[in-house]
Amino acid sequence: MWEQLNPATQAALVTVLRAVGAFAVLMFLVSYIVLIERRVCAFIQDRVGPNRCGPLGLLQPAADAIKAFLKEDFTPAHVRRVLFTLAPALVMMPAILNLAVIPFGSAPGTTSGSWVVADLNVGLVYVFGIVSLSVYGIVLAGYASNSRYPLLGGLRSGAQLISYEVLMGLSAVPVFLWVGSLNLSEILAVQAGRADWAPAWLPVPNWLVFQSPMLFLSFCLFLVAAFAETNRTPFDLPEAEQELAGGYNIEYSSMRFALFFMGEYAAMILASALMTTLFFGGWTLPVGGLDRPAATVWGGLLHVAIFLGKVLAFLLVFIWVRWMWPRFRYDQLMQLSWHRLIPLALGNIVATAVWLWWRAG
Repeated sequence: MWEQLNPATQAALVTVLRAVGAFAVLMFLVSYIVLIERRVCAFIQDRVGPNRCGPLGLLQPAADAIKAFLKEDFTPAHVRRVLFTLAPALVMMPAILNLAVIPFGSAPGTTSGSWVVADLNVGLVYVFGIVSLSVYGIVLAGYASNSRYPLLGGLRSGAQLISYEVLMGLSAVPVFLWVGSLNLSEILAVQAGRADWAPAWLPVPNWLVFQSPMLFLSFCLFLVAAFAETNRTPFDLPEAEQELAGGYNIEYSSMRFALFFMGEYAAMILASALMTTLFFGGWTLPVGGLDRPAATVWGGLLHVAIFLGKVLAFLLVFIWVRWMWPRFRYDQLMQLSWHRLIPLALGNIVATAVWLWWRAG
């Protein structure tokens, strides 16, 4: 039956299946990253953590989902209803939309050699454009709640995300200059194999983070911006329970509150996937031919597992930092971006451009 379909229909069905599969993996990761965070938090605080629902507490995400569905979805009388209802969806949507351009595995016979829903030539520009939409959801939540603490949280978030989006964009410019492309699959392709500068006995991968000091600095700046963009400690000023009692989501309950919660973790997964793709070789490993597109389905699944393993490593960094670092003051947050990191990112761009010009000459 599959052979009877025309090529355009086959391509459309494959794209739909990839999109559904990527969305299912995202929702699975969101559910279990919450559980992992609770267990890591318990470990740091010398507690046990969730261990009642199912073996080793593995059914805790299902119990949390049932609880969220069964809670009363209460809408206060003083809110602006349309914007109040729209805000949670705007927070969740960017992470889902950005899944379209992330190459999360390899596949034989494809143009790019990667499993990707939409292989855009301007993939990273698309990512930055869609990511910027999340700030609208948070600002709308603060404004539509018609209450003091949510409004303060929304205003904080707007200023914070705009500041660190500038930093995130500038930190990625050296990658464009080095690779000469905005296509994420092409950025991934130049990271195959081992580093030329490393001795034969030292299997250093050719990932961009190891290719030059400027790209290593770009990764460090991107990582800081990722913490701020996802509202994670030490940049969780929009929520700041001790100051704002929870910030922009105070008036929300039931599934609408859960959407904010899920949106934060989905944004963490997206940021981890971007750092994996831009700086750590995506699905590639410099051993056993794992830096080339797979010839079989099982090889493709192994590449997906490698990609997810790298993403999980970054997620553990997000989780560990949350429970180990204190929160910045708001003036420190803004000063760090505009007075220190953005000038450093601009200097890094100039240094990268000069180095490439000198090497080309």
